Amino acid sequence: MNKKSIALFASGNGSNAVNLIQFFQNHPQIEVKTLICNRADAPVVEKAKALGVEVLVFNNEEFESGLTVLQELDYRAIDWIILAGFLRKIPVNIIHGYQNRIINIHPSLLPKYGGKGMYGKFVHEAVIGAKELKSGISIHLVNEEFDQGEILAQFETDLTSDDTLESLAEKIQQLEHEHFPIIVEQTVLNK
Repeated sequence: MNKKSIALFASGNGSNAVNLIQFFQNHPQIEVKTLICNRADAPVVEKAKALGVEVLVFNNEEFESGLTVLQELDYRAIDWIILAGFLRKIPVNIIHGYQNRIINIHPSLLPKYGGKGMYGKFVHEAVIGAKELKSGISIHLVNEEFDQGEILAQFETDLTSDDTLESLAEKIQQLEHEHFPIIVEQTVLNK
């Protein structure tokens, strides 16, 4: 049986990418074939290499055209794209080439606190500023609009008046690490 192959897209520190790589390392049906990054100096680059995953770095211009990225994905027979902290909008030609096969994770309970510019600490600041009682993560398919694709799963955490940017970020990261690999696995195997 052929394994489903996934490409991770990541831009930063890479905790979700590393978590996914480790989760799928000896998986019988799914493998992380490559990691694509838009920043050669991103910490995720060395982390992925250290775990034995091929890394491809594209500058923003190459990424925005999408053509070279699509060729590289095709050459590697990639079945799914998983966005693990990737901070660029996915070009339309990549979205069309991987229709309903791109999964993203967002650090809020969408549709709240999604859209352009809403990532990482900006989401947490908005959630705390609004005095929300809950926050969480949304794992969703990617379409042409920021954070508006079909939601595959959401997981929540309670907030208290004592929560800070750091404590909320920690709660969200725990949810991400616990649930993201499992939802990716279920989706890749069942769609």
